[in-house]
Amino acid sequence: MWFDNWSDVLRVLLVGSAAYALLVVVLRLSGKRTLSQLNVFDFVVTVAFGSTLATILLSTDVSWTEGAFALGLLAGLQFLVALVSSRWPRSRKAIASRPALLFSNGRIRETELRRNRLTESELLQAVRMQGSGDLSQIAAIVLETNGKISIISGSKYGNGSALEDVLGSAHN
Repeated sequence: MWFDNWSDVLRVLLVGSAAYALLVVVLRLSGKRTLSQLNVFDFVVTVAFGSTLATILLSTDVSWTEGAFALGLLAGLQFLVALVSSRWPRSRKAIASRPALLFSNGRIRETELRRNRLTESELLQAVRMQGSGDLSQIAAIVLETNGKISIISGSKYGNGSALEDVLGSAHN
């Protein structure tokens, strides 16, 4: 269908504009953490915001007020989870995984690759994408809680204190 009627188009314009403005306000009030994607939970909230906005825009079954409450609820729950995990570190284990050491001391850690369902080829690809072609120049490779791979060169490794919370590192 290309066109139903002008009232549907007008609804999308009006409700969409109001929902977008509300989303901007909710994101500003909830802080930078809301869209940070530091872990899987943050990513899920970001996707849920987009899905909720799309539903408000396109579904005549959902009023703007219901959508507003849904956006507020998502922001509030994300704030609550972030607050709980920052105040009580043990609760963080239930919310987010720990970063994992995939490469150190010149060796790929096969057990960690398998545990995180990664291949050696994917690890090497990440190294190449970082602009390095020589594993001997790499001190550590870490799979972060958000799924990104951090590559630490030997010249930037220092005392390795940034690996303190990494599963499998000598610092924890």
